[in-house]
Amino acid sequence: MVAVFNKELLSWYLITLKLNETVEAGLPKTQSPSTTTRSIQFSQEVQVQKEQHQPFDSLQVTIKEETKNIVEVGPKSPDSSDWLISIKERLDHANQDDDGSTWSKLCIYKVPQYLRETGDDRAYLPQIVSLGPYHHNKRRLRNMDPHKWRAVNHILKRTNQDITLYLDAIKVLEERARACYEGPICLSSNEFVEMMVLDGCFILELFRGAAEGFKQLGYSRNDPIFAMRGSMHSIQRDMIMLENQIPLFLLDRLFGIQMGQPELRGIVARLALRFFDPLSPTDEPLTRSDRSRLEISFGRNTSTFDPLADLGGLHCLDVFRRSLLRVGPQPTPRIWVKKWSHSHRVADKRRQQLIHCVTELREAGINFKKRKTDRFWDVKFKDGVLKIPRLLIHDGTKSLFLNLIAFEQCHLDCTNYITSYVVFMDNLINSPEDVSILHYCGIIEHWLGSDAEVADLFNRLCQEVVFDINDSYLSPVSQQVNRYCEHRWNTWRATLSHNYFSNPWAIISFVAAVILLLLTLAQTFYAVYGYYVPHS
Repeated sequence: MVAVFNKELLSWYLITLKLNETVEAGLPKTQSPSTTTRSIQFSQEVQVQKEQHQPFDSLQVTIKEETKNIVEVGPKSPDSSDWLISIKERLDHANQDDDGSTWSKLCIYKVPQYLRETGDDRAYLPQIVSLGPYHHNKRRLRNMDPHKWRAVNHILKRTNQDITLYLDAIKVLEERARACYEGPICLSSNEFVEMMVLDGCFILELFRGAAEGFKQLGYSRNDPIFAMRGSMHSIQRDMIMLENQIPLFLLDRLFGIQMGQPELRGIVARLALRFFDPLSPTDEPLTRSDRSRLEISFGRNTSTFDPLADLGGLHCLDVFRRSLLRVGPQPTPRIWVKKWSHSHRVADKRRQQLIHCVTELREAGINFKKRKTDRFWDVKFKDGVLKIPRLLIHDGTKSLFLNLIAFEQCHLDCTNYITSYVVFMDNLINSPEDVSILHYCGIIEHWLGSDAEVADLFNRLCQEVVFDINDSYLSPVSQQVNRYCEHRWNTWRATLSHNYFSNPWAIISFVAAVILLLLTLAQTFYAVYGYYVPHS
């Protein structure tokens, strides 16, 4: 029994010595005398306990205490030189990121997190097809890759060209294309060029198919993608998202190579407008006389949007936005108001209130009328009548407006016309009753389930948007409406109209009451007159 105990004791002693040697190997060569003395004392103490056959638990406690003391005197931090090198590398990287020339080329952004927090994250994420690096190679979007390769194959067969012609052309533009995206793109040069050629050719085939017909391009009428089927609307909605964009100059180059004119510009923008036309929030046609009056009212410098004349488009979303705005009204903000304005912050209904809701404006004497124009943002007010162009709302309107607002929030060289309009409509619409009034006036037409869904849509669009009401082009209109509502006579007249002239039966009742009142007054007059002036 004693032999076995000594054997166990010897094993623990050897383990302790090994642990001691391991710890000492990591210590500086110049140890303090106290550490060396403690080690010698520890060895002697173990030898004494071995000879005296002291209990095993006592030796184990001693081992733990000495091991703890040895570990505590070890090194506590990594080498300071490696730490400084790491900091200098990060500073060098920050210096490169701070280069102004790189930020100036940025035009395709990731949607900020504060906009995603509204709970509408699906409006920014593609559901069918990914374009560009942000959602590249995601598992749920890989089903579209074979169709992209089919598009490239059709182009090569029609043009009798080699794929290397497209790869080499995009390779030259790779650095410029990477600068358009936010943050580092974790793709090799070959992977990036392949992605751009594949996605760009897929986009161009869709554009040309919508304009010329997919059958003329060599696709079957039963093609699951390249045919005007129900899925095309979902593809259009994915392709208009901010994070799903390809630089327009790349599309121009790919299309120019197909046409045999690599420097060709402007045609892709026109094709994009035709392809995305079903997503437009208005379909109000203009007659020739209406168009001429509209151009005269905006001045000689105003003309319809022509993508061939404007080569500054950044991507398809930017081109589509410009087509919606044409030449928008230029706001003239007052400098002294902006200086003292505290409204440039995350949207607060108290700070972002441009105008009252529809029901309140009606009670104040404001009437609503549909304005005949295809510019949905062109709101006018005159003589107590607020004229608003017709707005068509469908299942893709929410995603469209959210991505347009996100682009205006992110891009510095971009006006806030869409944001201003959406905020204005958000102020007008607070309840389903407001939507019902605008629908009755022909201003809003929607394909949603109910008026409550439309009201909820507008109330959610600008929940977290940074917006300055003094920079809105609709601020003058709002001020005119508010001044009109301040006159009490307008409110009294509106109350009379709503209460007594809202329908034919109310009018008849009012007229009857007036006649009865007049007869009563006449009877009273003759009774009093006969009393004081009796008949002779």
